[in-house]
Amino acid sequence: MFSKVTKSLLAGGVASMAIAAATTTASADTVALLLPENVNPRWEQQDAAAFVEKMAEIAPDIKVEVFNANNDTSVQQRQAEQALTQGAKVLVVIPIDGESSAIIADTAAEEGVPTIAYDRMINSPNTKFWVQADMFATGAAQAQHVVDNTKSGDTLVMLKGSPTDPNAGVIAAGQMSVLQPLFDSGERVLGYENWTPGWDPAIARRSMDQALTQLNNNVQGVVSSNDGNAGAAIASMEEQGMAGTVPVSGLDCTIQAQQLMLLGKQTQCGWRPLHEMGWAAAEVTLRLINGQDTSDIATEVVQNGVGADVAFVPVDSYSAVGAEGVSYVIENDPTVTKEAVCQGEAAATDFCS
Repeated sequence: MFSKVTKSLLAGGVASMAIAAATTTASADTVALLLPENVNPRWEQQDAAAFVEKMAEIAPDIKVEVFNANNDTSVQQRQAEQALTQGAKVLVVIPIDGESSAIIADTAAEEGVPTIAYDRMINSPNTKFWVQADMFATGAAQAQHVVDNTKSGDTLVMLKGSPTDPNAGVIAAGQMSVLQPLFDSGERVLGYENWTPGWDPAIARRSMDQALTQLNNNVQGVVSSNDGNAGAAIASMEEQGMAGTVPVSGLDCTIQAQQLMLLGKQTQCGWRPLHEMGWAAAEVTLRLINGQDTSDIATEVVQNGVGADVAFVPVDSYSAVGAEGVSYVIENDPTVTKEAVCQGEAAATDFCS
């Protein structure tokens, strides 16, 4: 269990901590964290905040530069070039596109700078480390939850992630490992499926609107690949009086998702200890700078999309369901408090009373 002090520090956001980390030193050593977008609040509020906090703790003489590309691959490439020009010793990159981001790792390697792929894999022979949970298992858990809460012959909608995000394909493969046999046998019916470019909830909302129209509201379950998609699906079903009657999966366990879970409108979310992911990336970053061994952190080796061996830093995951799941997340996630969850409509639930 993490202290309330830690929760308050992380809740303060990345901006203030980035300033603190940057102003505690006159050293030339710099590392760069490249975020993909701000559609999902986790990148700045959780992942970046944890990384910056940990770097300030274990390496106060190292300056941390945080960039956000706002879902523009060319901007992310320019930000990487800027970081390298400024003398970054390590790049920690959450790529927008696992393919086009290879140029970032390749360019960094030419400068003798290692690249850590954070959350999403970078398909380059120069990707040195990958920090992530088992996303195949996460997708399988999402699908299994929806299956467990539907019956034979029910129609499902699949709202998949961004087609350029390597994780989205892995999540979808995990989902289909559970669903394909049921679709083949007729135990479940795939009524509608669509990808969500940029993980944009507005696109997911249009997809769900289309699904309900095409299926005449004959939908009994929504296999959603993340919380943004889940919230969009729920908003669409709300207009049809269906919210709260259909199981909906998600990923990230955002505050909004936990509130929807307490209200019974979203029923599951995959939770990963994003703070631990950020901390692990910081630890690997420091060891790379110091030329130290990382085998106790990077305990596995995986192959990326171009067949390169990448040292893998695994983290756990948890399938949070209902109020019990919300309780687990609050207990184990230092960025989340019960006070933050118990706002708005959720404040009237039994959990918050």
